[in-house]
Order: sequence, then structure tokens, then C-alpha cells
Amino acid sequence: MTQHPDLQRNVSYGDLVVGALQRFPDRVAFRQGDVEWTYLHTADLLARWVTVLREQGLRAGEGVGVLSPNRPEVWLGQSAAGLAGGRYTALHPLGSLDDHLYACNEAELRFLIVDPAFAERAGELEARSDAVEKVFTMGPAGVGDARARDILALAEQAPSSRLGPGPRSGEDVTWLLYTGGTTGVPKAAMLPDRAVVQMVKGVALGWDLPRPMRYLACAPITHAAGCLIMPALLSGGTVTLQRGFDPEAWLRAVPAVNANLGLLVPTMIYAVLDHPALDGTDLSSLETVMYGASPMSPTRMAEALERLGQVFCQLYGQTESGALGTSLWRDDHDRSDLARLATCGKPMPGCRVAILDDDGQPVEDGSPGEICIQGRSVMLGYYKQPELTEETFCHGWLHTGDIAVRDEQGFYTIVDRKKDMIVSGGFNVFPREIEDVLSTHPAVSSAAVIGVPDDKWGEAVKALVILRPDAELDPRELIALVKERKGAIYAPKSVELVDELPLTPVGKPDKKVLRARYWKGERRLVH
Repeated sequence: MTQHPDLQRNVSYGDLVVGALQRFPDRVAFRQGDVEWTYLHTADLLARWVTVLREQGLRAGEGVGVLSPNRPEVWLGQSAAGLAGGRYTALHPLGSLDDHLYACNEAELRFLIVDPAFAERAGELEARSDAVEKVFTMGPAGVGDARARDILALAEQAPSSRLGPGPRSGEDVTWLLYTGGTTGVPKAAMLPDRAVVQMVKGVALGWDLPRPMRYLACAPITHAAGCLIMPALLSGGTVTLQRGFDPEAWLRAVPAVNANLGLLVPTMIYAVLDHPALDGTDLSSLETVMYGASPMSPTRMAEALERLGQVFCQLYGQTESGALGTSLWRDDHDRSDLARLATCGKPMPGCRVAILDDDGQPVEDGSPGEICIQGRSVMLGYYKQPELTEETFCHGWLHTGDIAVRDEQGFYTIVDRKKDMIVSGGFNVFPREIEDVLSTHPAVSSAAVIGVPDDKWGEAVKALVILRPDAELDPRELIALVKERKGAIYAPKSVELVDELPLTPVGKPDKKVLRARYWKGERRLVH
């Protein structure tokens, strides 16, 4: 029997988007402040954005960058890029000009969509980038011809049309996302359409989520917090957006919107726990608070469970794996068992996880090895970096760079990074990039940057600096220098002037020895 070739055509990310928006036309899809969008209105806006991108000349496979704090239009830009045939790249709102410029050029971002707050930055990128041809602002702003570049105005003028899933095949790159990984080299993970689809399904099944979801999003939806949007829409839920995180505003919003779902990185959880308004706030609507992306103190998690209830579910994954890996569900959070709270859970559905040695062979339970992942959510590779891709895909697995052990019950505990990456406040920070900036100061002879324990940030960036002979320096100058060059998340929380640094046999600063001074008596966990 001959079958039609389209009978088993892969369901695309666009199919999921269109299906979700059509199923619940009268429900509220997005809310921010006093503004609410129904599913029907969201579908109409998205179709208009797709029309605008096509009319402006976006061609198949071309890059669209989005730079903005949280707002519903961020999701429109993310989704419209793929539905129009292009690919989406997030630019972090806390990133520096140099970082943004690097991404625009390497990822070949032809179109850039920005919040008006980033209009000046966008103008600089348009002027200096070899790739960016057009900047669109989410509302009037002083970049070029404001009316012509205001994508909200252009969408309003665009004809209404039927929303379609877009021209995607399973291996077309839908998202091209920058990730630090375990080296300091900026690299972009190529996530094909089938990986994004699997991410949506994996998150919906593998994270311990309520239904329907009333999701309060305060972390950047251009990053991990965005993984919950499609599962929320597929459940017929509502996504309430806050432009950024403020513990008092978050505490007020939970009862105000009857939120049953949130995503917080550990530093945000600490801020909520330490805020005086917590004890007087009704958080009874909360069913699940997802957390991850950086080390979480088991002691503070036990405190969080006592004060907020059995609502926490931990996530572990990487951009390269479509955010899928392991998860520690609510019922597995036993506040009397700190060892269990230190784990990152068990493998998620649709995701194969193994602990391998350097030869690619499984290690015994209780023995350390590298976490490696297989599955349909895994990226195609790193954009324009075939050697790094080959190294990362060694032995037929995605190598995460995280060292972990698995216990007899199947729970995974991450014990260290293979490299020296610092995870501070949920963000990946790379010492080499900071050291390179510090070394540009005329008073600096050499520098070593490490992560040290910090109750708020998980790990705080610390710089140890040797000055040139007879040089004098206020350490605050170095903090300001890094903040200017790399952004606030890279700026050291402290700078210590030292006479010498311990060196390895080949003459490099011995960071293992340096870290030992500050981590004595504490276990350095990275989730």
C-alpha cells in the first residue's frame, strides 16, 4: 500500500503554537499590568507579526534577534521568527555592547527587535554590526524612522490573516541560542524544530506542573523561564509577566493573579525568604515553584519548604539539550534529608541520561563521572564551531561538562564542573573573560578569577590581582571596568590585591588551590 508522504509529517513547533491558540480563544493567554490578551487576540497579533517580517524581507533561515525585558511581545518575536521561516536568537538584557555585537555578527542577525528601553543600544548595533540591516522597536523610539521601525505600528497596519504553522522541517534551526557551557568561548547552540518540539513536550511531562497553569514569570523569558510558556498555553493557562524580579512585587503578584506556578533561580528564592513581607503574604495558590540554573543551598531549600510549603521542583538541563535533563519533583523534597535536597533528581521523559567516564563507558553507581545526554531535544551542534561540536558529541553523547554521581535509587547529584565556570545568581560567568578585561588595566600584572561561596548568589565572583611594581589601585576601579566591558553579572563582588598566586607546573594560576582557601568545610555544588 502506498502512503501519502505527508501522512506522517512531523508536528512542528508552529503546529503546537497554532493549536494552542486556537483551542482556547476566549481565555486570557498573556497578562502584564492592566493589559490582557486573549488567545484569539494573541493569534491575530502573531499572524500580523509574521506578515510584517515577511513583508520586510525576512528570508528562510535568516536570523532574528530579540533584546527586551519581559513583555508579551518577546514571545511574539520568538515565535514569529520561526513561523516566518527564520530563526530566533535571544540577546540577554544584562549583556554588554561587545557581547551583543559579537552575537549579532556571528549569528548573522539580519533583523533585531528591541524594547524601546534598548533603542540606543540597538542603534549602536545597527551602525556597527556587519549583519544587522533593520531594527524594529516594540513601540515608538528614536531609532531611524520611528514609524517605519515600530513593529507594533507595522503590525497594526498589516492585513489580518489566518495563522499558519510556517515552513519548518524537523531539522531546520528554529532557535540559535548562546550558551556559555564549560568554556569561556561564546557559542551558539543550534536547536532544530524537532528539539524545540521535544523541549515543550519534555517540560510538560517532566516538570512537576499544575493544570491549567497560571504562570507568574519574573525571570527572563528569553532564557529558562520561557520554557514554561508553551506548556502553559497548551494547558489553557495564563502567563502573567513581570518585567523583572523584585521580591516584594513578586509576593504581591502571587495572590493578586492567583498564580499556581513560578520559576525562580536560587538567589530569587533567598530574596523572597529574607523579605519581611513573606510571613504576611498568602501564597496558598502556589502549587509549583520551579528552580535551578545555579547552586541551591540544601539548608535554605529546607527553610523554603518549611515556609512556603511542598511546592518546589528542581530542574537540570542545558541549552544544548533543549533544557531537558533531570528533575527533582515536589514529593522528593524531604526537608529532613539534606542529601536528597542536594540532588538534581532523575532523568526526564524523552531524555536518556548516563554517567560516563573519559572513555565513554558507564561508571558504577556512587562513582563520579560526566553527565551525558541523548534524545530528540539535543542540538544539532554549535554554530560555526565544528571542532567544539565534535568534542561535545564525543562517543555519541552530548557531554554536559558536569561531574555527578548517581545513587542506588537513581538520583543524580552534581559535584563539580569539569572546567572553572562560575554560576552566580543563575548566570554562567567565565573567569577567562574577566581576567582578560582586568589585564587591560595598566596597574594590573596578572589576575585569577574564581567563584567563592555566597549565601545570596550561590557563587560570587572574586578576583585575586597582582599589581605591577610600585603601582597603586583602588579595587573599585577594576569592578567598574569589568561592569563597563562585560556587564553587571560579570563584575566581581570583591577584588583582593595579593603579592603572588599559586601556580601549576606549567605556570598557570592554580585555581583548585585558590578555591580550596574559600570552600574549606563547604561542598561546592552546581545544578
